[in-house]
Amino acid sequence: MGSIAILNDLTEINNDRVAGFEKALADINDENVDLKAIFQRYSEQSRKFSQELSALVASHGGDIETGNSVAGTLHRAWIDVKSLFGGSDRVSILNEAERGEDAIKAAYKTALEKGELTGEALSTVSKQATEINEGHDEIKALRDAARLVD
Repeated sequence: MGSIAILNDLTEINNDRVAGFEKALADINDENVDLKAIFQRYSEQSRKFSQELSALVASHGGDIETGNSVAGTLHRAWIDVKSLFGGSDRVSILNEAERGEDAIKAAYKTALEKGELTGEALSTVSKQATEINEGHDEIKALRDAARLVD
């Protein structure tokens, strides 16, 4: 697959994560206002990660990916449909966010397991993966807590 392709895939899924969290932010009502700060933080985190990955691709002489992945488009479409059915309760929002976090966590795990990244690319992706895993765990904990209340 090559390191440029891997970096571009991770850029795409980070772009998806930004779009997914921004869609969720637009749909969150006042009773879940605490989620806005969290989703905003992770959206900004993925923007930063995309920039770092794009810089690595450019430094390796590759073409920078600016779009979103097909999986991300489907993920956002699912959020759009859900909002039409009034799925704005806390558990539904967090279930969907955690599903997205599972996807990005898996993408980072796969990228690292391929063994094709070296040097700065490997260290950047490893550092990002640690932060992605922390984000996933926070969203999952919030979701589990919301299920207990529901």
